[in-house]
Amino acid sequence: MTETNVGDGTATDSAIVGEDGLARTPWAYGDPLLLRYYDTEWGMPVRDEPGMFERLSLEGFQAGLSWLTILKKRDRFREVFTRFDAEAVAAFGEPDIDSLLADSGIIRHRGKIEACIGNARATLAMRDQGGLGDFIWSFQPETTPRPRTLSEVPTTSPESLALSKALKKKGFRFVGPTTMYALMEAVGMVDTHVLGSHRRGAAGIWSD
Repeated sequence: MTETNVGDGTATDSAIVGEDGLARTPWAYGDPLLLRYYDTEWGMPVRDEPGMFERLSLEGFQAGLSWLTILKKRDRFREVFTRFDAEAVAAFGEPDIDSLLADSGIIRHRGKIEACIGNARATLAMRDQGGLGDFIWSFQPETTPRPRTLSEVPTTSPESLALSKALKKKGFRFVGPTTMYALMEAVGMVDTHVLGSHRRGAAGIWSD
């Protein structure tokens, strides 16, 4: 059993007990948005096309930034990217890109915006091959990490490297192995809640 600490997530990188008496991975603390995301969404299985396309897109926009930055802008992202309907996003043209670049409510990065549009088109092309969700889940590893501390959580894996290469071959961008590992964590393909967290095993896929 991992050592469990009481605090705000800054003093240690093992499981930390919050004011509500529940232990969590340290990064869950520091902002109510992070806490709610950790307790209700992160690591829960996502397989449908809109859900997977959204998470793939937001992980790409997050590259080089904090996840909290993305969470604060997520509602606006959903609005301007038509709730990540791949068909709608795939139809975006230069006027839409110009509008997005002028929108302070999202990450105004031309490369990432253009990649999201291109990834939507690549997502549509995968529909006759089983779809984006099934394709990504086909890279699920046979085992999951059992980290005691944040420092033991991997940032890449052989599977995330293989997924990255496979998606790039299909025309996807901003899908590097580190970004793909973060996606795998977010959609429950691996469980990197530190041991002792009350969310460990919440996805119902892995058991310690």
